[in-house]
Amino acid sequence: MRLSTRIALAVGVVVPVLVLACGWLLLTLVARDLHRAEDSHLRSRATALSHDARTLLRAAAKDQPTAEENRRRRLLTSALDVGVRLTGPDGTFSGGPQPDASVPLPHAVKVPVTVRGAGRGWRAYALPVQGPQVSGTLWVFAPDTAGRDQLGVVRRRTVTTALLAAPLSALLAWAVAGGATRPLRRLRSSAAGLDPRTSAARLEHRPTRVTEVDDLAATLQTVLARYDEQAARTAQALDTARSFSSAASHELRNPLMSMGTNLDVLALPGLPDAERAAVVEDLRADHARLLALLVALRELGRGDLVEPDAFRVLDLAEPADAAVAEARRRAPDARITLAAEPAPVHCWEPGIRILLDNLLGNALAHGRDARGRADIAVTVRRDDGQVVVTVDDRGPGIDPAARREVFRRFHRGPGSTGSGLGLTLAAQQAALHGGTVELGEGPGRQGTRCTVRLPTAAPSQGGALPHRRDWLTLTAARSQSFHKDPS
Repeated sequence: MRLSTRIALAVGVVVPVLVLACGWLLLTLVARDLHRAEDSHLRSRATALSHDARTLLRAAAKDQPTAEENRRRRLLTSALDVGVRLTGPDGTFSGGPQPDASVPLPHAVKVPVTVRGAGRGWRAYALPVQGPQVSGTLWVFAPDTAGRDQLGVVRRRTVTTALLAAPLSALLAWAVAGGATRPLRRLRSSAAGLDPRTSAARLEHRPTRVTEVDDLAATLQTVLARYDEQAARTAQALDTARSFSSAASHELRNPLMSMGTNLDVLALPGLPDAERAAVVEDLRADHARLLALLVALRELGRGDLVEPDAFRVLDLAEPADAAVAEARRRAPDARITLAAEPAPVHCWEPGIRILLDNLLGNALAHGRDARGRADIAVTVRRDDGQVVVTVDDRGPGIDPAARREVFRRFHRGPGSTGSGLGLTLAAQQAALHGGTVELGEGPGRQGTRCTVRLPTAAPSQGGALPHRRDWLTLTAARSQSFHKDPS
């Protein structure tokens, strides 16, 4: 049922009820006013007749017929427009308009009452008459004007008005509601043609100055925006999952084939112990490479799927200290120093650990000097609204022409046994936090310095993350192109 029809029906029911209620209240108030005027008149007439009533009762008590008749005539003459009934121990005297003697009268009333009889209503008031050797009750009556035909006419007209008001008010409400709901119908028409699954078109709404309609349009736009955001996240998660499986399948093919070959060699009978030990060592290396590759791909996927609500303010010195402690545990022969000052930053703590762990891992793997010693210095400091993290090593350094290439996915240097994703993960996390990472010469133009710059404040983009969220997807694309056969 349409809203305008519902409003019309509601108004068509409510208006007649209101008319009847107002009519009933009006009639009640008018009847009360009429009763009040009648009662005042009855009291005043009863007070004026009380002396004549007392003399009449005294004459009746003394058995004086002539005096009694004179007193009765005088009482009725003084009554004027009201009916009179005087009851005493020696009889009842009545005259004027009043209910039939068969109509019972109430006892011991102190206020005027309504008495009905023979289809008529009477207003009656009783006044006790007391005197020396006399006792009786004086009743005065007047027709009940509150029950006259005029009030009956008003009642009938009120009912007729209510019956006519029902359809008329319903039609008027239907017309007004139809005009008032026109913006709502336009909004419905605009929203009915939207299909987020097949079209990128979204609800366009012009303010109508109807608060409810504008609020509903704003709510629909918010819902559609959330749908788009959720659909994008779902699609992104699906792309990430597909990319993970694609990259893993391509990157794991060579190590798995090598492991299969080594297993076949181990199965040969009479294999010398030295060769068997070498094959086992190759298997361990392939296993470590596979494990490192899977872990790196998983971390890339986490970075692509992290949400803004996972970020919080953290002192970067804390994860730096934890990362250095872990690196010292993995490489007890290395000399790793840390100089960190308090440096709060709005960040994703697991991502910061990924960044620091991979920078330290890269320095340990490629930053050793000619004698194989690792001397690594890590600093954390604040600089003009940024947090700067540097990792210095004493290794052979990186050729300036190749410093950008090392961040490419699956880029491995000569003799590298890593996954080729360490510095890629560092670059991803730096971009995720709105920062940068770059390579340069170490102190004294020796070794390599990796510098990471991160903003201390949260990005002012309505909660959106500042980096592109396709690192793993591009990893898969790079992996597929890298393994494509030239034929």
